[in-house]
Amino acid sequence: MAQQYQKNSLSLFDTVAMGTGVMIGAGILALTGQIAELAGPLFPLAFVAGALVTGFSAYTYVKMSNAWPSAGGIGMILTKAYGPTTVAAGAALLMALSMVINESLVARTFATYLLRGLDLEPEGWLVPAIGVGLIVFAYLVNAAGNRSVGLLSQLMAVLKVGGIAAFGIAALWAGGFSFQAAESADGGAVAGFLASVALAILAFKGFTTITNSGAEVTDPHRNVGRAIVISIAICVVVYLLVAFAVGASLPLDRIVAAKDYALAEAAEPALGRVGFYLTVALALVATASGVIASIFAVSRMLAMLTDMKLIPHSHFGMPGTIRDHTLVYTVVFAGALTIFFDLSRIASLGAFFYLVMDILIHWGVWRTLREEIAARGWVLLTAIGLDAVVLAAFAALKWQSDPLIVVVAIAGMTAVFLFERVFLALNPPSREPAHGNHHSAQEERHEPTS
Repeated sequence: MAQQYQKNSLSLFDTVAMGTGVMIGAGILALTGQIAELAGPLFPLAFVAGALVTGFSAYTYVKMSNAWPSAGGIGMILTKAYGPTTVAAGAALLMALSMVINESLVARTFATYLLRGLDLEPEGWLVPAIGVGLIVFAYLVNAAGNRSVGLLSQLMAVLKVGGIAAFGIAALWAGGFSFQAAESADGGAVAGFLASVALAILAFKGFTTITNSGAEVTDPHRNVGRAIVISIAICVVVYLLVAFAVGASLPLDRIVAAKDYALAEAAEPALGRVGFYLTVALALVATASGVIASIFAVSRMLAMLTDMKLIPHSHFGMPGTIRDHTLVYTVVFAGALTIFFDLSRIASLGAFFYLVMDILIHWGVWRTLREEIAARGWVLLTAIGLDAVVLAAFAALKWQSDPLIVVVAIAGMTAVFLFERVFLALNPPSREPAHGNHHSAQEERHEPTS
């Protein structure tokens, strides 16, 4: 694996492009309608609230990455906080699974937009079939090598940010800066708004991908944190532009009815048929590149967790490196989710897994590392509190509307931690820092600044 981790190979621009490449796609294309369904006419503000919660969460990742920039990323943070324990391994695996879930979410979104562009209803077997096809294509791009992924990520990030922002501005202008979604719509309940924030957080969680590249970023003790902050700021602006544009073009009931392809639905009344096709094309580019970037990040993370002896590994007779194998595992699992779950359930499962993992990270850092990294305890505790409130509201709402997904989420998380407990009991990891390329950056640790 040594050849796949090159110190100083990612500039600040490269890192920001990677972060926004993962974030923009699922966030605004797959979730706008679902967030509107929960939050009502206040759905643009759900993105603001999601950014606020994410900002408190990002503080922990920035402080940890500034102190120990590492290719181990989330795994490094958790093992620093908990040691090589069941909690650390289970939470790291939850993060990896939430990223795989995101891939299936974006893959199905790609399928719905493609079918709408072909004037077909996005339903039936075609949606999962096209989604799986995209995942296979993303695998082929990743298998071609890191340089292909890096160049594509940079190009697509620029196209996505510029194109989606341009759509938002044009649609707002065409709509006369009105907000149809607020007309003839009752205000959303507080519980619904809080629950919608759980999905909005998913629109920003791609920033954690940046922490997995710390050992490769130039001047990582400064640039990892900068890249996280810049990526989140860019996404806030883009998401708000698009949310208001959709609300300016469509009443709330139509946004909810077209929740899986809300941008395409909003494009035609605002921009005409040409605008509709341009929006569909932009959505296809955004979702395809998002899946490619996410599969790249997940396979790397799983490879590092394997290297840290936190998860088992089997070659299953396949040639190549560990990362070649984790790439295959990632694609197979993402494809299975794409086949068996719809967009709403995929998003819900991702929200449960991510929020639980995030709470565990903040708690571990607050409990054992806050003084060492000069982190403010009240910020860490606020992050935990905000995550907990949003998670509770989301779970309560889903228990009323779709109790099966709550059961699946609880069962899945329980299975992850039980699996890790058994695996680590049978294969006790060393208490020493994990060896591998992520550890070279740890040896060069700088003193953190407050």
